[in-house]
Amino acid sequence: MPPSLSVLDLSPIPAGSTVADALRNTVDLARAAERFGYRRYWLAEHHLNPGVAGAVPTLLMQAVAAATADIRVGSGAVQTGHRTPLSVVEEFGTLDALYPGRIDLGLGRSGGTRDPRRENGHVEGRVVDGVVIPAPFTARAALRSQRVKAQRELIRQPGAEAPGYTAVVDEVLGLLAGTHRASAGVAVHAVPGEGAGVETWVLGSSGGESAEVAGARGLPFAANYHVSPGTVLDAVEGYRAAFRPSATLDRPHVMVSADVVVARDAARARELAAGYAPWVHSIRSGAGAIPYPDPAAAAEAEWDPELVTDRLETQLVGDPAAVAERLAALARLTGADELLVTTITHDHADRVESYRLLAAEWAA
Repeated sequence: MPPSLSVLDLSPIPAGSTVADALRNTVDLARAAERFGYRRYWLAEHHLNPGVAGAVPTLLMQAVAAATADIRVGSGAVQTGHRTPLSVVEEFGTLDALYPGRIDLGLGRSGGTRDPRRENGHVEGRVVDGVVIPAPFTARAALRSQRVKAQRELIRQPGAEAPGYTAVVDEVLGLLAGTHRASAGVAVHAVPGEGAGVETWVLGSSGGESAEVAGARGLPFAANYHVSPGTVLDAVEGYRAAFRPSATLDRPHVMVSADVVVARDAARARELAAGYAPWVHSIRSGAGAIPYPDPAAAAEAEWDPELVTDRLETQLVGDPAAVAERLAALARLTGADELLVTTITHDHADRVESYRLLAAEWAA
């Protein structure tokens, strides 16, 4: 059986539309994804981005779960650097109580110091078994931007320090299992949350701390090819090397993400994907995601190839058969058990159609 397909939705705001439009589109796409047979529908978390409405994944998860019947609904991912483990467990415990057996808790590393293991020196890009693995991209400029500094000031309490990611994951797992002890040795019980049937995932972009903690705790791992394509192999290899069987898994379980645009033919798909380069440039330059441009505006936009080329090379754009073939190659290379597809187009109907065409081709 081929790997199952799932959806990652950033709730993008197309140029000329509103936040309300974007959130309605998210719910509409979730209903469509369920009809098309996608396994999971994950909501991203981003802040202070003019072109992205997905800032509070738990609220969007509630709206999506209420509008659907069976598809699993999750976070891709909760940014743990500015959240307490208790707040995460209580929120997801509430969601699980409302929609039992359908909730995924994706935990992302954010807000702490940069993991030095992600700095691997100069590595040449290459093609491995038909899959483009570009040179790793370093986001130093974006991380030094004034927008990121403002985000940190607004999203944390004054003077707060982000705890270590491994400690956060352990505390979340302990609170869910009812085994956590406070610093004074007092037993604590998260209500709601303790005993919740959520499926806990770790998301990561490299073979560093995220991959290692996922493997050592026997959790499923989602590797971000769409965010950091140059380090996806390091991520899945690091996870598998660290894996130890757990009550959750007896073998590693990997999901790999990919940016995808599918249309009836390659020319139409390239037209729909035209806004991707200026959109990625806005993020990586540190300015924050712009409203997603229409193809005509994108044709006039200027962008720095150094900031964008690796993402353009690894965006899967084309007709259904061509994109399915490239996705299958990515799955083979990474050993993925699941694939997480994210698609952004200016017109919502084109985005829905892209997911429909891909699901039909994948099933065939």
